[in-house]
Amino acid sequence: MATSNAIDLGPVSTGAVTARPIFAVGAVLLGSFLANFDSRLFSIALPDLRGAFSLGFDQASWLSTATTAMQILIAPAVAWLATAFGLRRVLGIPSLVYAVVSLLMPLMHHYSTLMALNIVRGLLLGTFVPATLMIIFRNLPLRWWLPAIAIYGIRVGFSLNFGVAMVGFYESQIGWQWLYWQDVVIAPLMGLFVYLGTPAEPINRSLVRNADWGGMLLLGAGMAMIYAGLDQGNRLDWLSSGTVSALLTGGAVLVVLFLVNEAFVAKPWAEAGVILSRNIGLNLVMVILFSLASLSNSALVPNFLLGIAGLRPVQISPLFLFAAALPILAMVPLSIVMVRAFDARYVLIIGLLGFFGAGMLGTQLTHEWTAVDFIPLLLLQAVGHAFSLLPIIVIMLSNSDRQHATAFSAYLQVIRLGGAEFGVALMSTWLRVREQIHSNLLGLHVSNGSSHVSDMLARLTTGFAPHDLSEAKGRAMATLASIVQREANVLSYIDGFRLTAWCAVAALIVLSGMTAAPSGPFTTSSQRRLQRNPEVGSRQ
Repeated sequence: MATSNAIDLGPVSTGAVTARPIFAVGAVLLGSFLANFDSRLFSIALPDLRGAFSLGFDQASWLSTATTAMQILIAPAVAWLATAFGLRRVLGIPSLVYAVVSLLMPLMHHYSTLMALNIVRGLLLGTFVPATLMIIFRNLPLRWWLPAIAIYGIRVGFSLNFGVAMVGFYESQIGWQWLYWQDVVIAPLMGLFVYLGTPAEPINRSLVRNADWGGMLLLGAGMAMIYAGLDQGNRLDWLSSGTVSALLTGGAVLVVLFLVNEAFVAKPWAEAGVILSRNIGLNLVMVILFSLASLSNSALVPNFLLGIAGLRPVQISPLFLFAAALPILAMVPLSIVMVRAFDARYVLIIGLLGFFGAGMLGTQLTHEWTAVDFIPLLLLQAVGHAFSLLPIIVIMLSNSDRQHATAFSAYLQVIRLGGAEFGVALMSTWLRVREQIHSNLLGLHVSNGSSHVSDMLARLTTGFAPHDLSEAKGRAMATLASIVQREANVLSYIDGFRLTAWCAVAALIVLSGMTAAPSGPFTTSSQRRLQRNPEVGSRQ
């Protein structure tokens, strides 16, 4: 029966326990952080990289899209590749190639060459996070799981905030090239840790012979196309663009064909049965809502300070380092202790309340806010990150069959990357639409010519008159228009923070529908007692 189940749901994912777990944990640390840091550094530094590489806006936009799309193309299949070929082969050689590509990137200025290197870099980068997750599943003793998962989990919040500080340091102190050249050292070190921390494994030739290559290609290509459509949607005005329509429609068709393929192929790569349980389904929804709620940190605060307040990364880097990144590191040990002692669902409530508080605090935003005014908000976001992602992963693992981690990881990577991009696309569209609405409403008040507007124009005209009387009125009108634009942007960001707060509320509602996980490696002693004697819980 077990064999039949393995065939139904995908390949069995067990591996040998490592004799040197400290190196395995080091590989998890470097691999997961490297991937998130590089993505974060690229997104924050993209305006400056455009100048460094002499790129137009459209060129830089497609460069960014192609890099992340390649990650999504390969990421779902990485767990299967690790099961079939072993982690040393999947991470070892790619880490060296990645170092070479990172060395060459700043030296290239021809757009075609730059695009080709970014595609290769994206494919390699897409292997790191899912492969390091498989190190935990396959090679670490159970007692190491929770610390390793905590490292894997905090990579998101820490890289989002510390990445701002790194961009500021590199650009102001040693040169933008080090946004890439840091990986010349980090990537080979990760490969070395993988070699020392994971056992040598022979190629699973039976698995390779019966590989579901079609299923892997359909899912990866489908999700990559959907991502590209979402990423370019705002820039190209969504379905009014043939490119966006073709990408979204084609991607959806490929994903449907993947599901059909998995239902009928003799030996599926990732049969959907691995996620068809109540808790796992709700938890996958939770991942998407977490991505939306955490946008208050990943997008709204840095984008407001960089785009609206006009600050540079170097100017806001201390804020994100000391008010967000370091507090996350400080709170993670407490998060681990609490997950060990209590049901992970209760710990998750703390994290979601942190994001809710940050979102509601953000609704008090004004154009007068400086970087210092964001400190309480960032501290609440740090609570959200420290107490959310670890329990989300623990809940997911507690309700899944780790014997089929290969199939499960495929869907996890789709939700992880797809959910994040869906959130970014939704928030970008929301901010754009809300800014247009607020700009129109404010403009109506200006065009009505109220006494307040007349007084403002008179004061502005008087102020400009000593410099150039003939153009004073025109400059006054332009200044008033810029003030209206500024306030419309501020109001749209307030709406954005409100949206993240309601996403946290929605996540709490989804959490209320989850039941206790079955007994397993993450079950606390109190949970085990309750499962053995359910009448105790009913009496209490």
